[in-house]
Amino acid sequence: MPAPAFEEFDPAGDCDCAGCVHWRRVLPHSATGHGSRHPAARRVLVVAAAALAAGQAAPALAAPHAAQRPDLPPDDEATSPQGGPAPLHGAAGRPKPAPGTVVPAITRAEIIKRAKTWVEAKVPYSMSRFWSDGYRQDCSGFVSMAWKLPGNEWTGSLGQYGVRVSKDDLLPGDMLLFHNPENPQNGSHVVIFGGWTDHTHTSYIAYESTRPHARKQTTPYAYWNNSDRYLAYRYKGLAAGTTGTPGAEPSASAARPYPGAAYFGPGAHNKHVAELGRMLAARGAGRFYASGPGPRWTDADRRATRAFQRAQGWTGDDADGLPGPRTWALLVTGEGKDITTGAAAPAAPASHGVPGYPGRAMFRPGAANEYVTQLRRQLVRKGFGTHHTTGQDPRWSEADRRGVEAFQRSQGWRGGAADGYPGPETWRRLFA
Repeated sequence: MPAPAFEEFDPAGDCDCAGCVHWRRVLPHSATGHGSRHPAARRVLVVAAAALAAGQAAPALAAPHAAQRPDLPPDDEATSPQGGPAPLHGAAGRPKPAPGTVVPAITRAEIIKRAKTWVEAKVPYSMSRFWSDGYRQDCSGFVSMAWKLPGNEWTGSLGQYGVRVSKDDLLPGDMLLFHNPENPQNGSHVVIFGGWTDHTHTSYIAYESTRPHARKQTTPYAYWNNSDRYLAYRYKGLAAGTTGTPGAEPSASAARPYPGAAYFGPGAHNKHVAELGRMLAARGAGRFYASGPGPRWTDADRRATRAFQRAQGWTGDDADGLPGPRTWALLVTGEGKDITTGAAAPAAPASHGVPGYPGRAMFRPGAANEYVTQLRRQLVRKGFGTHHTTGQDPRWSEADRRGVEAFQRSQGWRGGAADGYPGPETWRRLFA
């Protein structure tokens, strides 16, 4: 009986089945582990051929691909095999620059933009192939690409291009790196940090190259596995804003990640509100603040935020006057459009549900704004303007307070309810 003929159909060399992962670990530098052959599949054929030669029926074989591990997200593995240092486009490309070469300058915004190009193109994961831009299609090649490095690095060499930072200092464009020196093919991985998902700092947006292709995904800090072994790095060639100045760091106001929606809105009183106000004032919203900005959230913060959002062309819920991650990112990076003096005035305020009422912050000692003038005119119309000597100065005065107090007492109010400072009910009745 003639020997049976076999035709092998081998998957790609970067296959992530259990057999291939095993052979890449034990033979990391051989053609068996890195070529186009599939060691696990070839071993199956050897067993089947031996059984037929002995006149036996070929045994039923389990599918060579192992099921996904339940503790990892889809398409993830605990190991992250990768290629070594190489020039762009591989061995046939330009020679890799010598160590110590000056690194190119790049902004945080450009790092994230470059990372998104691979995510949007769904660049397939491979530790042996190179994408059209010359970077290897594995985790370390992805970060080399995002950081615009002159060649392809690996987890054992990427650290030399960055400086260590703490978890609290992480900002978009930094990297989280785990290199396993004892066995680099076992667990080593690296991702681009894209920003915290909320104020708890327990999860973040990760940009990475992993099977089956580059992705952007919410990820628990620091990673799905080996979490305690990841280190945070900031690129040495980081440029500030869009000027491209190498080595410069963002200003103090730009060095803060988005703290979360809970820090803004009615009743909020914290340092992030004050920082928001300062950044808004620097972008053309100073006219919304009679005094401050300060740590207590006021309607001035809401109107200033809405004006900035509208300057970006946003409408509806995107311009609700409450800073979300997009609004915050534009403010801290200095990007986006400033509020122009000729911009359309924001909609009339409606604090506490009372149309036109701008909030108590507009009527404090030292405040000067259009609402003081509006209030004063209405007091005169209602017959409570006897304390005023002039009506042109928009600055809040004792005469205004006494006029409001007289109106409040006319409503039968006493004590703290007649303190001379207009609250929402005072405003509603005065302008009824």
